[in-house]
Amino acid sequence: MQASAPTALVGDRGYHSNDTLLTLQALGIRAYLVEPDRGRRCWREAPEAQGPVYGNRRRVRGARGRRLMRRRGEYVERTFAHVYDTGGLRRVHLRGHPNILKRLIVHAGAFNLGLLMRHAIGRGTPRGLQGWRRPCFVLSLIVSWLGAPLRATLATCRPDGFPPFALAATGSPQ
Repeated sequence: MQASAPTALVGDRGYHSNDTLLTLQALGIRAYLVEPDRGRRCWREAPEAQGPVYGNRRRVRGARGRRLMRRRGEYVERTFAHVYDTGGLRRVHLRGHPNILKRLIVHAGAFNLGLLMRHAIGRGTPRGLQGWRRPCFVLSLIVSWLGAPLRATLATCRPDGFPPFALAATGSPQ
């Protein structure tokens, strides 16, 4: 089964620009990007961007745009808030970007494991599993099943300790 191409893009104020909206229109993707407060716009220098900007503005204010923004806040923003604030990553006492990236990957992985546990057995933390012998056995099977690809990936790590996909995600040259 092949995944279909995205048809809509939801984002916050930092992603809104004339170039972004023109590119998304050329790709056939509907944008739902919140517009920053810029005041009244002058379209003399970029008249071709007026249509996509007004279309985006109309979509964001519509019912579907508000619904998508709520879902974005629920899934994306809540996850980042949990990882950074509750997980203690707002202030990291590590030196070097690679070490901070490793810690972020571990925290996000732990958060995702909690989501998997909550979905599979109804409990999201190891403490919540006290007195649950069978679900603990199922959890150990799941972790061992997920651990095999992780071990294979870590076995292909580079000498500096980074898996190739981590460097690709940071934009650093491999």
